[in-house]
Amino acid sequence: MFDTARTILTYAFVLGVLVFFHEFGHYLAARARGVVVEVFSIGFGPALVSWRAKSGTVWKISVLPLGGYVKMQGWGEPNDPALAVPGSFAGASLGSKAFIVAAGPLANLLLAFVLFSGLFMTVGRVVVQPVFSTVEAASPAAAAGMRAGDRVLMAGGEKIKNFNQLQDVVSQHPDASMDFSLLRQGKVIDVRVALGAVTVDGEKIGHLGVAGSVSSIQHFSPPEAVAVAAAETWHDGAGMLAGLYNLAVHRQGLGQLAGPLGIAEVTGQVAALGIISVISFIAFLSINLGLINLVPIPILDGGHLLFYLAEAIYGRPLPARAMDIGLRFGAALLISLFFLTTFNDLSRMGAVNWVVHLFG
Repeated sequence: MFDTARTILTYAFVLGVLVFFHEFGHYLAARARGVVVEVFSIGFGPALVSWRAKSGTVWKISVLPLGGYVKMQGWGEPNDPALAVPGSFAGASLGSKAFIVAAGPLANLLLAFVLFSGLFMTVGRVVVQPVFSTVEAASPAAAAGMRAGDRVLMAGGEKIKNFNQLQDVVSQHPDASMDFSLLRQGKVIDVRVALGAVTVDGEKIGHLGVAGSVSSIQHFSPPEAVAVAAAETWHDGAGMLAGLYNLAVHRQGLGQLAGPLGIAEVTGQVAALGIISVISFIAFLSINLGLINLVPIPILDGGHLLFYLAEAIYGRPLPARAMDIGLRFGAALLISLFFLTTFNDLSRMGAVNWVVHLFG
């Protein structure tokens, strides 16, 4: 019961933080460009709590905590001349509209950077050392004489600083021979390994057959923490974009997509590890939320930016019919992804197999 309550509360907290900062980005940008914000809502549906600020904006927390929105004056009717008045979104310049729409995803990326910076300044970063905790039997590593406790100093001519770097180097060389320098009981040993290969999401990658679990805390000065946080945000974002590319172009990773249920399950696992893990998880999800919203799918922020780009190129707004078709397509695509990710989540939880066994 305690674990369930903790998962629910942590999930609500994580989602609330992500949604708040995303919508707050839109809100601040709108106010900066002179656009009146009528409503700022965390969640959808009837309001649980609401109040009106001096600016006139109604702030509220609503029943369904599955997102949020900022309602601006004149939003939703961009081609209606009657709404193109000062203070309305419709009356804002094209550049201002693009700035307001892009500010939400950018706020998520900024949030991740700030959280990483704070963690690295105060706590440091957990680094898995390039030390073998286990070596699989009959693996390329075992065949080359590698042992548990060996520390990798060099691999493929590259100095290895952590286990993640070792994984990256190995994965890039499937079925190749690679030279390793190991530290074993105070002695440096040079080993040549014939790497194997495995297929992950349709991609062939190198295989060594080792695992690492020896970790340490790496501490940073404030300037170093900021630099490392920027690199971490960039690295996680690049990984996210690579995954989206493989999904869209090569249709790889469909089975690994997670939806609300999957995120809730992971949230429960992260919550059990403590507040530091929760903060790291928020930063990671914030990057994902920001970049996903920039994907040029109509109905997402990226789709609106695509419409504005087309307007800038052609010198006039797209026809209302074309925008309506695009928005319907985007909504259908997102609904399809929702059902797919929910099916994936239920499959991982064993619910699909249970139903098949029950009715099979």
